Amino acid sequence: MAAIDVAGYVAEIKDHSVDHGFHVHDERHFVETYSLRQVWEVDLHPEEGCGGPLDLHLALDVDPRVLLSFEDAVIGLGDDEDPADDFHFPLTFTWALPPLPNGPDLLRLAIDLAGIGGIELPLEVSAIDSFASATDMPERRLTIVARRPVSLARILKGEELLCDVFDRCASVSRFLLESADPWLD
Repeated sequence: MAAIDVAGYVAEIKDHSVDHGFHVHDERHFVETYSLRQVWEVDLHPEEGCGGPLDLHLALDVDPRVLLSFEDAVIGLGDDEDPADDFHFPLTFTWALPPLPNGPDLLRLAIDLAGIGGIELPLEVSAIDSFASATDMPERRLTIVARRPVSLARILKGEELLCDVFDRCASVSRFLLESADPWLD
């Protein structure tokens, strides 16, 4: 029997995201047959942004070597012992907007978002300018990414609920929704 139920934890993440003001729109689970690496993906939207321009994509990357190492560590423990907090899965949040005709100043946006995400949720801001043809104006696509390690020891103890992370994600989403109208005009 597995030390932790990853599928159950993903279900908890989805339920918890709803408690923090998100709608879950889609879920995908990929398994690489050669290495058994898994990725759980969930598409979310803030409640006030359904049907809007903002997409939030959550991805949990499950490395089977980390999971098996964690299970070996748990099996070797006594009844009153807790496993070391040395085993983590990466959890990635990715916000995306459609092409922006009047894209934002990226430095200003990065500074504004740094204040919202704080130290607990560092955010990377990037943009790609693409040209349909050489004579067309560029279309700017904006992407914001946050990465956070998820502790397997805390999942095992039922303590990895991500309340602060989801609150900050909701704040980032609201900021982007409020700011998107002038960028899309």
